[in-house]
Amino acid sequence: MAKASTIKIRLNSTADTGFFYVTKKNSRTLTEKLVLRKYDPVARKHVEFREGKIK
Repeated sequence: MAKASTIKIRLNSTADTGFFYVTKKNSRTLTEKLVLRKYDPVARKHVEFREGKIK
């Protein structure tokens, strides 16, 4: 059976609120760590979210 090309990742907020998003990423085409600017409802503003592992 073939290995899946998409993996689940966790996007952690850099505002240290503990809020995170869970999304999928194609590990073959996106080899570097993902950094997105998204909305943090705890901080109530847009902040950077960095990729982390799902435990």
